[in-house]
Amino acid sequence: MDFQSKKLINDPNDVVTEFIEGLVETYPGLQYLDGFPEVKVVLRADVSGATYDKVAVISGGGSGHEPANAGYVGEGMLTAAICGDVFASPPVDSILAGIRAVTGSPGCLLIVTNYTGDRLNFGLAAEQAKSEGYKVEMVIVGDDCALPPPRGIAGRRGLAGTILVHKIAGAAAASGLSLEEVAAEAKRASEMVGTMGVALSVCTLPGQSTSDRLGPGKMELGLGIHGEPGAAVADFQPVDIVVSHVLKQILSTETNYVPITRGSRVILMINGLGATPLMELMIAAGKAVPRLQLEHGLAVERVYTGSFMTSLDMAGFSITVMKADQSILNRLDAPTKAPSWPVGADGNRPPAKIPVPLPPSRLKKNDEISCRPQQLSPQGHILEVAIEAAATAVMNLRDSLNEWDSKVGDGDCGSTMYKGASAIVEDMKKCYPLNDPAETVNEIGSSIRKVMGGTSGIIYDIIFKAAYAHLKANSRSGITALHWAGALEAAITAVSKYGGAKAGYRTLLDALIPASSVLKEKLAAGDDPVEAFVVSAEAAIAGAESTKSMQAQAGRSSYVSADILATVPDPGAMAAASWYKAAALAVRKP
Repeated sequence: MDFQSKKLINDPNDVVTEFIEGLVETYPGLQYLDGFPEVKVVLRADVSGATYDKVAVISGGGSGHEPANAGYVGEGMLTAAICGDVFASPPVDSILAGIRAVTGSPGCLLIVTNYTGDRLNFGLAAEQAKSEGYKVEMVIVGDDCALPPPRGIAGRRGLAGTILVHKIAGAAAASGLSLEEVAAEAKRASEMVGTMGVALSVCTLPGQSTSDRLGPGKMELGLGIHGEPGAAVADFQPVDIVVSHVLKQILSTETNYVPITRGSRVILMINGLGATPLMELMIAAGKAVPRLQLEHGLAVERVYTGSFMTSLDMAGFSITVMKADQSILNRLDAPTKAPSWPVGADGNRPPAKIPVPLPPSRLKKNDEISCRPQQLSPQGHILEVAIEAAATAVMNLRDSLNEWDSKVGDGDCGSTMYKGASAIVEDMKKCYPLNDPAETVNEIGSSIRKVMGGTSGIIYDIIFKAAYAHLKANSRSGITALHWAGALEAAITAVSKYGGAKAGYRTLLDALIPASSVLKEKLAAGDDPVEAFVVSAEAAIAGAESTKSMQAQAGRSSYVSADILATVPDPGAMAAASWYKAAALAVRKP
């Protein structure tokens, strides 16, 4: 392991849970839910959903951005923060646990950064919570000013400006406003803020080596916070020049990302990305204020300098500018006990912290426990063989998927898929009701939801939930090949509906859509179902490989240049094609 990849950690898989344990030991006003490792929720120690009489403000996302978001839990700011794995969106069950734990009758506001996985996971959790009787509103923050519009369905990324939205919403909720009023203030704040980042180095994920993408003497402009490439690579420049460029980009009248004109009152935030000394951040702040005042004719009302939303150990900073009026200033000046907002941590730490029990779902019945049948039917045996083959294929592809994803994403597609496949194999031996195809498909979704974070996890959860609903509706008459084909089509429709992707967007759908079309065509022609399955698998492989020539319009790949995309296929499409083909070949074997 080289010098740059040295980390003061234990097991890389435990970094988030161990961070939370240290956080709640440090700050008396914080607690966490007893759901490790699947559920990682930090919440106010003084709040219980059963009695809380104010609007709960909840945010979250992938870890690795500390102090965001758990460091902003406290009276006057967030009521709870949902922590995903490093750079991976938290799963729906974690978000639901957080909602149930802190939401009382006034309801809750979800503040979500504009990333596909976060939108999908928080959106699905919001719908589930509403079905359980909770009042829920959601505000999506996309304050990135680095990339020119349009950006397909991905849109502007959520960056450090989100922290200002947290503070404004938290203060509004603390003042006793209704859910609709708190959401309106948060939405208005999100429309007033713009951010752009500059990196001097690439971040290193726990347990992995450092990428050499950014060479010596270079810096990246307009990067995100997940290690993905920036909008441009430039020669390293003095901070004066960098600050000037970033401010011009944020305040550009061509993109018009923020409604700021000469004479406006503004708030300035200089945010360290993880490895930038406070000295350098203060230098940037000292250069930014006079430029805003003299070059742009703005009145700088507040300046916040520090590390508010980081990217692990990345060297660099981002600049955020928000248009201010007196109401916004009042919210930002309102008291808060959130430990990472510029205030002191007060209160005595109790001698011991006992985790809060996980709240039960209002819908789930405790006696609904699936189990593996003692004797498998012929169909159950075929299903077992197909599932095992599909999962094994995904696990064998882990390193290739990670390599492809390192060029077009955050480099963890293979590791994420491996987690899901491993959980499926383990759970199938214990609790899959293999003689019931519909319920087995439902259990696969449950296995994935427990361990797979990020966009891949929620997309596959949606796939199996939609397939389950289709199969369940036809389970009484027996599941046929046509029913399986219909389940695949229903899954594709659901992913397209909630994720926004279509054919040609460079996603896993570019493997599944051709497979579905061929499968339906062959079955309609009266072909043998098994052979139709195998032929459709070849269509899936061809579709996945064709993604090399596609321009991404969804997910983090949409921020990557066409030249880089053309060097590798879409990792998600290749993973889908791999398990689909493996299942087909396993079914064909005698």
